[in-house]
Amino acid sequence: MFANGQEKGKQLTLKACYELARQRNALIKQAERSLQAREYALQAENRAYFPKVDLLAGYNYLGKPLEINLQQVKDGVVNGSAAQSVNTANTVFQQITGQPLPQNVQEVISNATKGLINAFYPNYNPQLAKQSYFVAGVGVRQPIYLGGKISAAQDLARSQVTAGQFNKQVVEQGLYFLISAQYLRIMYLNTILAHEAVIVDAFRKNRDYATSLKDNQILPPYLLNWAKVSYTQAANRYSNLELEKENALLEMNQLLGQPIDTPIFISDTLQYEQAGTGMGQDTAFWRNNPAYRLLESKTDLARVAVKATRSLSLPNLFAIGNVSLYQKDLPVTVPPWLIGVELQWTLFDGFQRNKRTKASKMLVEEATMAAENTKTSLELQLRVATNKVKALQHDVASLDSARQQAHLTTTLVTDRMENQLSSVKDVNDALLLEEEMHKVYYTAVMGYYLALAEYWNIAGTPEYFATYVNN
Repeated sequence: MFANGQEKGKQLTLKACYELARQRNALIKQAERSLQAREYALQAENRAYFPKVDLLAGYNYLGKPLEINLQQVKDGVVNGSAAQSVNTANTVFQQITGQPLPQNVQEVISNATKGLINAFYPNYNPQLAKQSYFVAGVGVRQPIYLGGKISAAQDLARSQVTAGQFNKQVVEQGLYFLISAQYLRIMYLNTILAHEAVIVDAFRKNRDYATSLKDNQILPPYLLNWAKVSYTQAANRYSNLELEKENALLEMNQLLGQPIDTPIFISDTLQYEQAGTGMGQDTAFWRNNPAYRLLESKTDLARVAVKATRSLSLPNLFAIGNVSLYQKDLPVTVPPWLIGVELQWTLFDGFQRNKRTKASKMLVEEATMAAENTKTSLELQLRVATNKVKALQHDVASLDSARQQAHLTTTLVTDRMENQLSSVKDVNDALLLEEEMHKVYYTAVMGYYLALAEYWNIAGTPEYFATYVNN
């Protein structure tokens, strides 16, 4: 819409400049991307309660195959078996004779049993499985209780989103002020160019009048040369102002995020109108300032960080499950599925959590102090801007009188020259003085407008300035 309006030569207002910059400026787009990233992070944290389903697979290669260590238990097996054989024989003998076996017979049976077992007992450790195996399955892990860690992470992400929103507002506010200053510069150049055209025409008429006097041998040649030089210099100043306006339009395109050769039309001129007297009445204006709100959001962020670090000392409880999909050459047989509850609780971490909690508390205090300092600074800046506006009002009033007096002087001197009561040089000097007083006056007017822009920028309502300028 704005592009079509520009192509048709429509006047570009300051509000339209704000809207174009909001749509196209690279800094605002960068802030928007940062905000979107934080919003996605918040959406991710909001899904932390969903179960985690993982495909678990692993291949393991052992340094050597698993073995049953029969050699380590050989003595126990031999001696135990021999003792058991002696005991069995002794029990049977007692049942028959009522007497225990003689000791020498028991020793014979024990030695015979040991010899028999030693003869058949393997002299190696048999392998239990192959040297490598592969397993695969699906694991499920559902958080049940995490000590407030998930809610703390969600609050942290939510605070990041809020900070991103205020950061975008800070970027927009700073850009709006730059656009306002550039818009005022173009208005100032439009005003000076309009008056400079009148001044150049006056110098031209003075040169032509001096030429006619010289042709009639009334005026010496050096005074004609003076008039020609004054006209040439005035024409050069006008040409330089046109180039300066062209540069200002190129810079405005850059601020708006447009190609620098995009044609834009700003024909407004500076018209002094005193602002309303309601300035400085809002005692809590700083709450509307994005810079203060950004620091305030950082304070909330630091408080959430304290909550998050405290939650680290609480246990975590998960519901777990696993379904076995495949197993090959595994030393033991794994059941096809399992479910259970898992507890995780860090009992000692070298007082790391304690130090982190203290650090988070210090960050809260730091953010609170920064917000308070920003509030004080904004109050000072607003007071200074208010006084600056009042001072420039007085300057504009006094310079307006001087400007009108300079114009009256030029008119009178021109009339006197036409009646041959003053010289061409007197007219040139009067025109130069009028030109300078006009520039000084409108410089003060532009300073007044800039002071208003600064005031409303500090107050957090830059849109008020756009409404004021384009009224």
